[in-house]
Amino acid sequence: MLQPKKSKYRKSFRGKISGKEMKVLELAFGNFGIKVLKSGRISSQQLETLRKSILKKIKGRGKIWLRVFPYLPITAKPAEVRMGKGKGSVKYWCFPVNAGRVLIELQGISTSLSKEILKISSDILPFPVRLIHL
Repeated sequence: MLQPKKSKYRKSFRGKISGKEMKVLELAFGNFGIKVLKSGRISSQQLETLRKSILKKIKGRGKIWLRVFPYLPITAKPAEVRMGKGKGSVKYWCFPVNAGRVLIELQGISTSLSKEILKISSDILPFPVRLIHL
């Protein structure tokens, strides 16, 4: 599972996810990419599942780059616990994604295989995605 080795603060606020992406809009490494169409959070479990399923599909023929890393800790208190007594422990790590961000880049695969990978990623991810290419 992806998570930071070290962080300055153990727990943080979740924050609002609004607006469009300004930095990672274009392909930098591969020929094909998966771009997010809506804002949201992607957890480290979802990223790992997506990475494993794509690697299984390409069968070592291509190369894959993840352009995101989960750095935001999401905390939760256990069920049936009374109010107060502080903030809950870290449940999972996530990455806040703005609309228009490139999540994954692929190289060395065919267009038909990239369309199959798009189908897999749209099933796994919690928001709509689009395939982009050079």
